[in-house]
Amino acid sequence: MDVATDITEFSYLPAQAQALGVPVPPVERLTLRLPDGRSVSALRYGTEAPRVTLLHGAGLNAHTWDTTVLALQQPTLAIDLAGHGDSSWRPDLDYTPHPLAGDVAAALDAWASGPQLIVGQSLGGLTGAALAAARPDLVEELIIVDITPGIDVSAGPSALREFYAGPTDFATRAELVDRAMALGFGGTKAETERGVFLNTRVREDGRIEWKHHFAHLAAQALAAHDTGTAAAPSRLHETGWDDLAAVTAPITLVRAARGFVSVADAEEFQRRLPAAHLVSMDATHNVQETGPVELAALIVASLSAASGM
Repeated sequence: MDVATDITEFSYLPAQAQALGVPVPPVERLTLRLPDGRSVSALRYGTEAPRVTLLHGAGLNAHTWDTTVLALQQPTLAIDLAGHGDSSWRPDLDYTPHPLAGDVAAALDAWASGPQLIVGQSLGGLTGAALAAARPDLVEELIIVDITPGIDVSAGPSALREFYAGPTDFATRAELVDRAMALGFGGTKAETERGVFLNTRVREDGRIEWKHHFAHLAAQALAAHDTGTAAAPSRLHETGWDDLAAVTAPITLVRAARGFVSVADAEEFQRRLPAAHLVSMDATHNVQETGPVELAALIVASLSAASGM
């Protein structure tokens, strides 16, 4: 296990913390070499063993959680899923929840000292379910943010397909910021600039490219996450519900009012998992970015309930 010394990626944290009126916790990047030669990377916030582990959605990275973690003020681990952030791309191109969960399990075995409150957004939520089903010893509780295995995500991926259908490398980050804002991604220009900076890298030829593999696979990667139809559900749809049915830890579904999970999706989730807790938040699909304080409050309440406080 290596700890990176370059902290350039943390340069945005002081301003974010100042806006929230909270201190910046100690933070470092961790890298774990996996048996197959790939590596998994993560951000560790705080000096104590983490109690919370965060799993981001497709096309994002661990830094999507920065504002939520600042509001949380708890020892936290935010993992870059395979093919995203500073974690290795998979040569088999399989970015479905089960293989992703295997990497997360390895990371928790290395960096956590006890079962975690797993918070997974979108693809990270399905990955969290796969992890909880396969390794219940690692999961104390599961919070799934704005995703269900049967979700109709036609609006989101169609926009993503248009976004990634164009070039996968750019002359400058400013060019990419302009493209993202033109297609309705990001918030303010400053927020979009931050997101682009943290989700891209400079190649040896000086061109800017996305860190995550999804941008380079485009429609192929998105099609792999198509849930199919009610008459012919995809394998991902079926395994997702099977994973959730096998989870023994408490489950909470966070539905973003302006996100991808419809009222009908939430009702189907509750029908299949009657013991699950449902929470609605006034946020977009990326709740960790558009409703970070409310999401952090939910996580803190879950930690307090688990501690019997």
